[in-house]
Amino acid sequence: MLESIEKLLILQDRDRKLAHINNELARIEPERRELQSRASSTQASLESAKLRGKQIESQRKDLELEVEAQKQKIDKYSIQQFQTKKNEEFKAIGHEIEGCRAAIVKTEDKQLELMEQAEVAEKQVAAATLAANDAKKHLDAQVADLAAREENLKKELANLSANREELAAAVEENARARYERLLKNKGGSVVVGIQHGVCGGCHMKFPTQIVLSCKREEDIVTCPNCGRILYYTPDMDMAVAD
Repeated sequence: MLESIEKLLILQDRDRKLAHINNELARIEPERRELQSRASSTQASLESAKLRGKQIESQRKDLELEVEAQKQKIDKYSIQQFQTKKNEEFKAIGHEIEGCRAAIVKTEDKQLELMEQAEVAEKQVAAATLAANDAKKHLDAQVADLAAREENLKKELANLSANREELAAAVEENARARYERLLKNKGGSVVVGIQHGVCGGCHMKFPTQIVLSCKREEDIVTCPNCGRILYYTPDMDMAVAD
């Protein structure tokens, strides 16, 4: 194998590792945002349950005030009824008192309904609190793992990047320039083997001459279709199209 090809394969291996780590790092922030979103969702469910409980409590207090207002009316009407000497007026006031008592009964029925709703809401808050606490513990652990993973990836990236330029400088200038140009367009598959007479990159089937030129290892050979740099592999199939 040509020395330049060997050096390019070493450089390509390094670039593939660097690309893999960069891709892994690029996924860290979306994962972190997803974890934060899940935490926010769980907390929102808890806050919603608490809000419902507060609303029920507010309604219950409003009903207590309504009952108290009706009782005060009854007290007022009772005094007026005691003071009146007119039978019709006495009956009219009595009718008002009965109306207040009926209103109290209806309000107390609503209070009972709210008490039942309050019990349900209290259970929902307890369940939501437990779920939020469990979720927070789990998510905190995931966030910590993510941070540790990110730190390790950054260290690995720094180590791999340290002598990347040195590996690149070891490659003959023209070959390196061609490699760097292809790297931008072809990603991690720039230097590819010929397997069974086919380009390892675009899978185009080669005529015999290209395969033989590559096997002679006299100069760098490129794929006429995709432009990738080719190298010979011992297990290639020589039965190719003429």
